[in-house]
Amino acid sequence: MSNPQQLRYSKEHEWLSVADEGVSTVGITDFAANALGDVVFAQLPEVGDTVTAGETCGELESTKSVSDLYAPVSGEITGINQDVIDDPSLVNTAPYEGGWLFKVRVTGEPDDLLSADEYAAFSAGN
Repeated sequence: MSNPQQLRYSKEHEWLSVADEGVSTVGITDFAANALGDVVFAQLPEVGDTVTAGETCGELESTKSVSDLYAPVSGEITGINQDVIDDPSLVNTAPYEGGWLFKVRVTGEPDDLLSADEYAAFSAGN
């Protein structure tokens, strides 16, 4: 699966949508979903929580391991994807659509987010 061009990517394998009225959607990339294997549990931040770019804000558990989830930007959580809580396999089957994880009102954006092409080159080396 190719990385959607309109998204930006972190080196921790999260994607971030362009802010719509200051709110961005966050998920993990197809590369990360494949590396994790079948996701069986998602612990997401709660609405109202404040997250800091580069810091852990939850975790995803798969049949292989438990992986930390990192915030690609700083801000306040405005929504979580209840569908992923109810059916964590959405992270594997639709990482860029129905498998998104949370929404964040962005207050600070790191300079190290990658374009789709930059992320493809980065993940090819991992």
